[in-house]
Amino acid sequence: MYFLTSGPLGLDSDRGSGIGDRDRDRDRGSITHSLVLVLALSLSLSLALSLALSLSPILLLSSFFFLLTFFHMFNIDNLALKLQPHYSHFDVSNRLMFSGHSHQAWPDVALEGLQEGYMEAAKLVDEKWAPAFAKTDVLRGWLRGFYDDPDGLYTVSQNTHDVLIRLLSSFDWSRGRIVTTDGEFHTVYRQTKRLEEAGVSVERVPVFPLKGIAERFRLALQAPTTVAIVSRVFFMNALVLDELPAIAAICREKGVPLVVDDYHGTNVIPISLRDTGMEDTYWLIGGYKYMQWGEGNCFLRFPSNCALRPVITGWFSSFNSLTLNREKIGILYDNGDNRFLGGTYDPISQYRAARVVQFFEEMGITPELLERQYRTQVQLFRDGFKELDLPDHAIALKHDVPSTSTGGFVALETPHAGQIRVSLRERGMLTDHRDTTLRIGMAPYVSSAQIQAGLGLLSAVVKEIV
Repeated sequence: MYFLTSGPLGLDSDRGSGIGDRDRDRDRGSITHSLVLVLALSLSLSLALSLALSLSPILLLSSFFFLLTFFHMFNIDNLALKLQPHYSHFDVSNRLMFSGHSHQAWPDVALEGLQEGYMEAAKLVDEKWAPAFAKTDVLRGWLRGFYDDPDGLYTVSQNTHDVLIRLLSSFDWSRGRIVTTDGEFHTVYRQTKRLEEAGVSVERVPVFPLKGIAERFRLALQAPTTVAIVSRVFFMNALVLDELPAIAAICREKGVPLVVDDYHGTNVIPISLRDTGMEDTYWLIGGYKYMQWGEGNCFLRFPSNCALRPVITGWFSSFNSLTLNREKIGILYDNGDNRFLGGTYDPISQYRAARVVQFFEEMGITPELLERQYRTQVQLFRDGFKELDLPDHAIALKHDVPSTSTGGFVALETPHAGQIRVSLRERGMLTDHRDTTLRIGMAPYVSSAQIQAGLGLLSAVVKEIV
């Protein structure tokens, strides 16, 4: 059931009052909104029961979907309206930020983390690294919890490309062959394409049809292979690679290291590396999107027994041996998390991220709660999009896979993706596009009213274009 709300967002957009007044208004609005939803749910349930006793199957089905929509809205707003007052600097309650798959807003407390990092640098100067490393350990602890991975090791990096390069430099390239997919993000695609230009053999397994991809990997790995690289959630369509454990088992059988790009999976779809038997795999992890950690908070997860010696290496990877005679000791690598570190980096982003981790804990935001939020938001948007009844040649869902098998954004196929994105941005709605794919990203603070408003703008823009 699709509803359009009044006003640009269906929310109070008066920005003239002070922050305290605005927060109180939002609290009152949240309570009122919740009460209205509860009342609507009660009425809908009563209507559905009456229909069940007296009306046709078509009307019964309509009542069911009407009720289901309100349940979705109520579940979404339980968390979204609770969070919105804590993102006042990004003003998330008054903006249509459907860029959660690319860059989520930071909670206000992130600023406290940045200020703490500055003050510690000013106070400690060169002695700042010990407390900075402690902040990174906070992030590692969170990641080990998310992945159910108590023994895994995590090297921090400014971006995933840096640690990917160091990892690739560790392998035996006498075989010189990479197996990956044709659906990887630019980090992997561009680098493997350039390596291919330089003479490295690269085989790209087709992502579609997704069912059976593990068997296609098995066939591709018949030839000697240096490394396999695959995404857990594909960036162009949000599809989840359910056969990942099977691919990991095949790689293990063939003696091929497996690298998993999980930028679109972390903090969206929980996974246990222990239960899936994937503790021997390598994972690229980024905090820029769904973790709200901001730039500079990426990680390479690697096994606890890893003894690789990256050729591309920086002096931070042997931080504990800096005071020794380097001519006598040769090239050493610290045991533990820092094996794949480079050189000096700016640690202030870890202060920001550690404060966000603390905020999530204080608010009771768990991976399971976030998974439910994303799935419900995605489902509400997809249901509403179908009711817009826009021509398929102009724009359509890229797939109709259940939201339980997709990530945290909606992928729409349209030859007008770039034009639609620009028009939406001019109207205050942030999205992005890749080629002919328009991506609508969710975030835990996006409310049902904002989803309805976004659908209304999308409908208007598409009808103007076509």
